[in-house]
Amino acid sequence: MTRTRRNFTPEERLSIIQEGEREGHSITLRKYQIAPSLYARWKHKYLNEGIYGLKDKHKRVDPVLRELELENERLKRIIAKQALEIEVKSELLKKLLSDRRQDECYHTISWQ
Repeated sequence: MTRTRRNFTPEERLSIIQEGEREGHSITLRKYQIAPSLYARWKHKYLNEGIYGLKDKHKRVDPVLRELELENERLKRIIAKQALEIEVKSELLKKLLSDRRQDECYHTISWQ
């Protein structure tokens, strides 16, 4: 049988710490089925950083959101590649037209 991971909010963590101080550590730990090391870690963080220390430090990323971000990056790369291709083609076209005009001017001048 596997245990599921429980998530306590910072407010719940604070209330467990306060209850542990009022009613005793061992009773509170058994009541909430918390390891003594976890309780000690929460208490240490609370004493050092206050309620902010009890908040989660890492940001959980939704898998769907992460997938959308990857798709967005991929589409941005495609757009950048296409924009570069368009720019190169337009520069080549300008150069080709400019060379053609010079050739036409040269031919008209040489015939006269």
